[in-house]
Amino acid sequence: MYTVQYTSRAIKDVNKLPPEVRKRIFDAIYGIKEEPYSHVKKLKTSPDSPIYSLRVGEYRVLLNITRSQLIIFVIGAGNRNAIYRKL
Repeated sequence: MYTVQYTSRAIKDVNKLPPEVRKRIFDAIYGIKEEPYSHVKKLKTSPDSPIYSLRVGEYRVLLNITRSQLIIFVIGAGNRNAIYRKL
């Protein structure tokens, strides 16, 4: 099982969201801890540090998954219209 770590930016992003959305995002992240690769989409970024997107309704959670250490780093979260601009 993977462990989840949040960046300071991710915590700020999630805290700005409405409480019901925040709960859905935390539930979704908890739900992918067993097998994260089957629930995420890889973004077209640098191959050295791949970034993945987790879809939660109208919102997206940006992740970096380290397979060797079994860690999911949550990079950011927000509305699908604005989250990709922060990359």
